Amino acid sequence: MLYTKVIDVKEKRLSIAEAEDFISSSVFGASIFFSGTVRNQNDNKSVIGITYDSHDALVIKSFKEIYNEADQKLNIKDKAVFVEHAKGYLNLGEISIIIAVACKHRDEAYILSRYIIEEIKKRSPIWKKEHYSNNESNWLKGNPIVHEKN
Repeated sequence: MLYTKVIDVKEKRLSIAEAEDFISSSVFGASIFFSGTVRNQNDNKSVIGITYDSHDALVIKSFKEIYNEADQKLNIKDKAVFVEHAKGYLNLGEISIIIAVACKHRDEAYILSRYIIEEIKKRSPIWKKEHYSNNESNWLKGNPIVHEKN
């Protein structure tokens, strides 16, 4: 079994090449790279950048929990997983998150990658403040940490 992972929050420019180097192996037949980038529009506002803030220890804990849950729920035996999220100010086009996974088969890679990003968006204590061209800024509403039961 190959249980490899890198999980981190960094105040530096994130690198797809670093993620690719980490998951590269002839053991795997499929690799998926997801990168979230800062876009120039949101809710009809012209965005010029985003500041990300996080509770680093809780983010790392949530990333590890998500990885462990994926490991149990998805039952994907051989895999490599790389997850990094940026912290601090990012300009347009800069990468805010990288999720890179490698698995033996493409369906496993797609499922694992999607599971990780969706759970991070729901559960990880990462906040973003958009900066607009009119010199205003706004902290965006995130997902609640505690979900209501139906």
